[in-house]
Amino acid sequence: MEEFSSYIQNHQYPHYYHHSHYPLHYNPNANYYEPYNFYESYEPEVYYDYYEPPSEQDITFSIQELNEQLKSMENQVNERFDKLERALGQIAEGVKELQQLQEMSEKLWTSPVALEVARSWSSKARLLFSFETPPGCQGLADHDNYHDSVYYLLGLWSRLVSSVPYLKGDAPCLLDEFVPKITEGFITSRLDSAQADLPDDISEHPLDNVDLLQDQLDCFPHLCRFQYEKSSLFIINNMEPILQTYMERAQLQTADKSELSIVEAKLAWIIHIIAAIIKIKQSVGCSAESQEVIDAELSARVLRLVNVADSGLHSQRYGELSKQRLDRAILTFFQNFRKSYVGDHAMHSSKQLYARLSDLIGLNDHLLLLDFFVRKIATNLKCYTESEEVIGQTLSLFLEIASGYMTGKLLLKLDTVKFIVAHHTREYFPFLEEYRCSRSRTTFYYTIGWLIFLEDSAALFKSSMDPLLQVFFTLESTPETMFRTDSVKYALIGLMRDLRGDWPI
Repeated sequence: MEEFSSYIQNHQYPHYYHHSHYPLHYNPNANYYEPYNFYESYEPEVYYDYYEPPSEQDITFSIQELNEQLKSMENQVNERFDKLERALGQIAEGVKELQQLQEMSEKLWTSPVALEVARSWSSKARLLFSFETPPGCQGLADHDNYHDSVYYLLGLWSRLVSSVPYLKGDAPCLLDEFVPKITEGFITSRLDSAQADLPDDISEHPLDNVDLLQDQLDCFPHLCRFQYEKSSLFIINNMEPILQTYMERAQLQTADKSELSIVEAKLAWIIHIIAAIIKIKQSVGCSAESQEVIDAELSARVLRLVNVADSGLHSQRYGELSKQRLDRAILTFFQNFRKSYVGDHAMHSSKQLYARLSDLIGLNDHLLLLDFFVRKIATNLKCYTESEEVIGQTLSLFLEIASGYMTGKLLLKLDTVKFIVAHHTREYFPFLEEYRCSRSRTTFYYTIGWLIFLEDSAALFKSSMDPLLQVFFTLESTPETMFRTDSVKYALIGLMRDLRGDWPI
């Protein structure tokens, strides 16, 4: 800058003044500085005189230097991708070894050799998962629930798949070969685990531990949607014979409980996997319409299973843990399907999905599907009397559907909802009599109250209040000597909870 100022003074450009924030030009006639016009001043002449254009030799040298830098960068990128491809092959071999380890018996796991192999692969999986972890993902690698290295590897594969749309070039991608094998291996391992002797304790069974189940299925849907046609076909081919067996058992008078438990556990795993896939709806770089059709193919199998699970012999097994796990899986599917295809933002889309569902099972619009969901909700509330988990998840789904403005309006058109609003008593829903389900009882009446106040209908309000008035009349006619009994106490507490839930606004 000093050299430039000296150049200006030596060449005596008149009245040139410059400030970094307020460029002014001195006007000798008016005797003050005024904002100057760049093109009317001497500044262009100064720059052209001082900054000579580069020579052709300098330009050629700069281009050569830039080309060398670009080649160097290209070589570095190619080298890194070569390393990544080699790593993919090693990871695939590692997954095979991990699957073999899972098939070992408990005795083999207690041997020092097997434990050493497991520790070795767990360390490798953690290292691979944290390889070039982007900001914000390091915490995932340190998550305590990811105690099994298989899930670290699933997370790694998921991140590799997510980066595919941003890759350029015609070189073949090894992910096309390995990812379907990973998805098939994981699904097979989950189905095989249903035959293992797993404990019925809720804190230990993988289908009862919600957090662990979510961790297992968090990354897996991205792998399925990478080669969605292959993955969906594999799921359908595995589900069809199991579903057929379950349908046949429904027609029998009696059946082997252990066999039915295994079948229901396999179906529960498949439904959880399908629910996780439906949850993300579609992945980047894939046709939304084609994926909607495949979503419909998978969803139709689950919806067909719902009717089977509540018919015949299976309608007598609501007290079995395996049946409860299956129904919780179905409710999870309903929740994820609703968010993707039934919510207020999806009312005018998803035409391909409903067209395919219409062909497969006759459900061609949102209203019919909502009626299907509500009938299952009513069935659960009628048939489950002691399972707090199933009742709680059922009411959560009911409240989610009712809370949406458009879906809530649609619910009021359904005969099943009108029946629930007018007959919300323990005679129709036995869980209301269970003291352990008191909190669920409040949620039940909160949902009913929410639906009532969606419309300004005196008839609807009166029909919902009639059962509560009957409780008031019964308590009024109760002798004073009976008011200290547990039955009256629970009836009064229940009535207060019902009234509390009936006024959600």
